[in-house]
Amino acid sequence: MGAHIRCRVSRPVLFLAVLAMGAAGCSGAGHGPSSSAALPSTLAGDSAPTTMDAWTARRERMVDSQIESRGVADPLVLEAMRSVPRHLFVPADLVSDAYGDFPLPIGYGQTISQPYVVALMSEALHLQPGGRVLEVGTGSGYQAAVLAEMGMEVYSIEIIPELAAGAAANLAAAGYPSVVSRAADGYWGWEEHAPFQAIIVTAAPDHVPEPLVAQLAPGGRMVIPIGPVGAVQTLWAFSKDAAGELVGENLGPVRFVPFTRTEG
Repeated sequence: MGAHIRCRVSRPVLFLAVLAMGAAGCSGAGHGPSSSAALPSTLAGDSAPTTMDAWTARRERMVDSQIESRGVADPLVLEAMRSVPRHLFVPADLVSDAYGDFPLPIGYGQTISQPYVVALMSEALHLQPGGRVLEVGTGSGYQAAVLAEMGMEVYSIEIIPELAAGAAANLAAAGYPSVVSRAADGYWGWEEHAPFQAIIVTAAPDHVPEPLVAQLAPGGRMVIPIGPVGAVQTLWAFSKDAAGELVGENLGPVRFVPFTRTEG
């Protein structure tokens, strides 16, 4: 998995539901049926609410039925998922599905991850307010907004310039102008803002990028899917020890969109 990395695999966490299925690639897939037929109609497929109270009610139901019921328990994560207006981070024609138990396409072959996946990865970072977090793969900006809502200092990199620009606009409109973002190749991280207490990667490389290891602070956490393109990958939570090595916890099988590079 790269130089200076040593993995100890803990007992895998078996996912209780499909994590996500995306267009032109996938963003998280685990154990369980791939159909969304059993999704509550109040969360997916209804017409979009017209009042803030109605959107708030959808977020509450999303957290209760999709996230908390599957074992996510971190109060910071749960409150952030209840607070961030996910419907502001999806394409306008998909707003009515914003709180469904599945990912949604956001263009350029990318997706906004299923709410449960966002919550699961956020919890696995073991964050405390005020920590500096690097996100690789901004997408539409939703994960960055959740991290900002949790009280983090967030830096986010997106390789697709059009998505980077759209995410910046989404974050500003949703009330998260403090997120610092740019269009760049996330493989190299963001050295001038390192070290980071946490790094979250929302696309799957076939190894841990060594620059990200170097930029992770001792005692920090990295959550990243790793595996071949077009096949089942593994979601890892790594901790960096005092010697600079990574100790890995296997969180289970997933399918994410491939990690895109500007070269090779």
